[in-house]
Amino acid sequence: MIDSHCHLDHVERPLPDVIADADAAGVKRVLSIGMDGSSCRATLQIAENFPQVYVAVGRHPNAATDFDDADASELAALAAHERCVAIGETGLDYYRDTSPRADQHRAFRSQIELAHETSRPLVIHTRAADDDTIATLSEHAQRLTVILHCFSMASRVDECLEQPGWLFSFAGNVTYPKAPELREAARRIPPDRLLVETDSPYLAPQPVRGKPNEPRFVVDTARLVAQERGESYEELERRIEENAARVFGW
Repeated sequence: MIDSHCHLDHVERPLPDVIADADAAGVKRVLSIGMDGSSCRATLQIAENFPQVYVAVGRHPNAATDFDDADASELAALAAHERCVAIGETGLDYYRDTSPRADQHRAFRSQIELAHETSRPLVIHTRAADDDTIATLSEHAQRLTVILHCFSMASRVDECLEQPGWLFSFAGNVTYPKAPELREAARRIPPDRLLVETDSPYLAPQPVRGKPNEPRFVVDTARLVAQERGESYEELERRIEENAARVFGW
């Protein structure tokens, strides 16, 4: 199994223990996500120390205030690192709205351009901004591989499925009792467009809900998704590992 989205620089337990426990659970590769310059640098350092870890470099929409050409140049330099396999997470967040929307859009567009320039997949965060996120991606991210991290747009799944390069990554919230719409979406995703993630240390799946999340717990989310899809865990695991290898090139 793989974890397609986590934040190892935010995990509190010692990283050697976190990685060892993930390996013992069968989680052999993880994608750790940078959210600003310092976070990206810290995450790349982690990847240099642990061969199981790969990195996405980006500027989270909640950290997009005053995003400018210097920030874009910094991300381009970070993306040149050999352990970087994706751009993001980027997108729009109108729920927290901690960064001006104009700055969010500027950072989003810049990272779409970087994904085009580097031929890397683009990792998307969207919250309370479905219309603008879908419109921006539809207009500017054609021919890119797009990963809808922590997929939450269950009411828009048909529109998203119309975009052949978009993948759907499900996090621990798909396991929550009050999320039947996410489980229905997970049942509908073609097998070659499906990923699972932890978003650790956030969004722990139901069996460990309330505890800090870690990459090892992606197995709990994957088991629920397999059950909902009427598949064996082993078949889902094989398919997700194939999808991740194709998308991230690891």
